[in-house]
Amino acid sequence: MSVIVTAVLVVVTLSAYGYARSLDGNIRREAPGDLGEDRPPETGALNVLLIGSDSREGDNKKYGALSQGLGERTDTIMLLHISPDRDKATMISFPRDSMVMIPSCALPGGGTKPAGLGQINSAFNDGGVTCTIKTLEAITDIHINHYVKVDFTGFKGIVDAIGGIQICLPKAVNDPKAKFVLGPGKHVVSGEQALGYVRTRYALGDGSDLGRIERQQVFLTKVLEKVTDGGLLTDPGKLDGFLRAAAGAVTADPELTLLRMLEIADSVSGLTAKELKGITVPTEPYPADKNRVQFRQPAASDFFARVRDDVEVTVTAGPSAAPKVKNEQVRVQVLNATGEAGKATKVADELAAQGFVVTHVGNAAPAPATTIRYARKDTEGPAYGDAVAARLSKDKRAPVAGKVKALTADVYKPAVTAANADATARPAVPRPTGPVIQLVIGADWPGVRVVSTIPDSLKDKVVDTTTNPCL
Repeated sequence: MSVIVTAVLVVVTLSAYGYARSLDGNIRREAPGDLGEDRPPETGALNVLLIGSDSREGDNKKYGALSQGLGERTDTIMLLHISPDRDKATMISFPRDSMVMIPSCALPGGGTKPAGLGQINSAFNDGGVTCTIKTLEAITDIHINHYVKVDFTGFKGIVDAIGGIQICLPKAVNDPKAKFVLGPGKHVVSGEQALGYVRTRYALGDGSDLGRIERQQVFLTKVLEKVTDGGLLTDPGKLDGFLRAAAGAVTADPELTLLRMLEIADSVSGLTAKELKGITVPTEPYPADKNRVQFRQPAASDFFARVRDDVEVTVTAGPSAAPKVKNEQVRVQVLNATGEAGKATKVADELAAQGFVVTHVGNAAPAPATTIRYARKDTEGPAYGDAVAARLSKDKRAPVAGKVKALTADVYKPAVTAANADATARPAVPRPTGPVIQLVIGADWPGVRVVSTIPDSLKDKVVDTTTNPCL
């Protein structure tokens, strides 16, 4: 995916519109079928599905002639999630051996395959890209905007065009199935060797698809790093070869037009390899077959929720804007007006984890709308209230009232009852000197926006430019 994203980034730097149009004409187009009406809503984020096809048709025949005519599966499934701010990119990998519920899908030759449990990569073989998108949206509740498909031959052409990528092997590898034979240590690989490195499974690590996924993520971060920092952009000949190889190597949806690519490239122009994080969906062994995995719960669902909640676009302050208020400067009272037991405590903990100083949790009279309030005498109240409002999700499924307004009284008197589990003072902590902000959680409560798509529990699984490829 970093190969395609990098190509898009480069296109926007070219002033020759005709040249860009010629590149666009080299991309094969294939529209998904009917994805249904009950799709997840868009949130402002950009989600692009990368499909690595294992097709043996055409130039891919030598990777398994006996598999010709048997369709194609997704050898690699990744979802590139770019935040609405376009300042962070998360590359999410789905193990091909994952057992998931696949929705009902139309078959290419006619008819319909009923919904049922299956291996995630079979969705592509059964119903093509349409079934793959429907499956991923069903299990993640994340709206997929575009897709890009790359086959074995296309991948080789792209890596060749950038002059290869350096890898590091902890031991000698001899994998006839992946056509990969190489000694230990560091090597610059291209062509067949590059393809073999990302395909090999049993000859490296523990033989699992999870180990292969991590190598693929490391490889892709190195591709993006080399393209953006390796001098490619200043070498017209190499740049032209890379762009033409990338355009000719992929199949994409018709909506991923030249104008759309330029729009994306412009929005992520400040994104570099350092902002790209790779993560694999949390899994565990599938009880009925130890050679398969299933999503580990609740970790997987929590992770997908964090991706969906990354929905607020930061508004850039103008030259005359007031200094930004830091979370640590804000004292917050959290009041539950939903009637749901423990709601204020949960929200208070989420805000405290982001640095806010929560001084009190309690109940308030039932209210339909979430509000943020401050004492009328506090002239800094609006700015401090905005700091809290900025951490509330703006998911279209739960619009935020989030109105910051002044109270008529100068002193807060939260409604507190002895029987209310939410009614309590927070542990003593150093108190900032700014105004106290009161957050009243209404029935339309949208949730607290996450700081990072990747939760702390999965941080040790992240692959980025600092990951040691020799491991």
